[in-house]
Amino acid sequence: MRCLVTGGAGFIGSHLVDRLVREGREVTILDDFTPRVHRATRPAWLSKDARLVAGDVRDRGALLSALEGVDVVFHEAAYQDYMPDFSTFISTNAVSTALLYELIVERRLPVAKVVVASSQAVYGEGQYACDRHGLVQPPARAEARLRAGDWEVRCPDCDSPVRPLPLEEQHTNPYNAYALSKHAGETIALRLGRLHGIPTVALRYSITQGPRQSLFNAYSGICRIFSQRIRRHLPPVIYEDGRQTRDFVHVNDVVDANLRVLADGRADGLAFNVGSGRATTVLEYAHALLAASGSDLQPLVSGEYRVGDNRHSVSSIERLRALGWEPQHDLQRIFADFLDWLAWQENGAGSLEEADAAMRKRQVVRRVAP
Repeated sequence: MRCLVTGGAGFIGSHLVDRLVREGREVTILDDFTPRVHRATRPAWLSKDARLVAGDVRDRGALLSALEGVDVVFHEAAYQDYMPDFSTFISTNAVSTALLYELIVERRLPVAKVVVASSQAVYGEGQYACDRHGLVQPPARAEARLRAGDWEVRCPDCDSPVRPLPLEEQHTNPYNAYALSKHAGETIALRLGRLHGIPTVALRYSITQGPRQSLFNAYSGICRIFSQRIRRHLPPVIYEDGRQTRDFVHVNDVVDANLRVLADGRADGLAFNVGSGRATTVLEYAHALLAASGSDLQPLVSGEYRVGDNRHSVSSIERLRALGWEPQHDLQRIFADFLDWLAWQENGAGSLEEADAAMRKRQVVRRVAP
């Protein structure tokens, strides 16, 4: 089987490439080595056993070259950031997906299956239970409430407190630019796939963590940001009150999910959550990482918030479990694997200040009113 992995030099993509190569598959990587992720260098982990096409996933010629002789496509390439550059999100995450199907159909390419990387972000502010109105999907939290430090979500109909529910695949509600672009991309893939007889699966990743997360990309995650501060004897900085809940999944479990849906025809035409199914508050996460790092620092609750963040995001993973998939790695394994890898990496800590300054300049990070 011949496989194309777009974004195959990146975090999730490179782990997927390595697994496919180990299983004896012929692999092509399409990646543009964007400086904001790779600092304009090709990473040392880039597989020498895979064919490389250097180019942008939105470039017709590069994508067509990468598709040559391919049976299966794993579309992992994506633009991720907190910046309000909305058109870049849409062009990279949605238009590239449309171009992929355009080329397959136009050139009658013998692609047997496409697996598209989507995101838990498509659920927006999430799914909640209201005592009066049942299931509700609130809009993004109002700026006035965030400025006042009123963090919890309320029912959009009666303004009562609501309880967070596990995120189920049938209820999407994207709000920020990244979420909208990933929702658009998976919708394009699933519907064009069905229309043109191209078996397609969308995987909605929770917060994926592990070795090879970019040390330079501001979006690369809480583990990288907190770990680099801890290495410099600085406390992890917590937005809001730290009681927001998240769902963290090891990159190897994400790779397993990709291979599971590739092999199982029951997955075709559907979207699946890929997560741990376990809720962890940001404060719990910070304390656990400090302990794993052997640090006696304490998290710093900064009195700030980040525009576009949601309050609670923990995915139901029952649909994927029904195909025989189960996450194998807990939070301690995530920390152990990431910290072991980080110890051997060039220090990219300067990018923390760059990212923070950029977010403040664009008013992505804001302070609670006095």
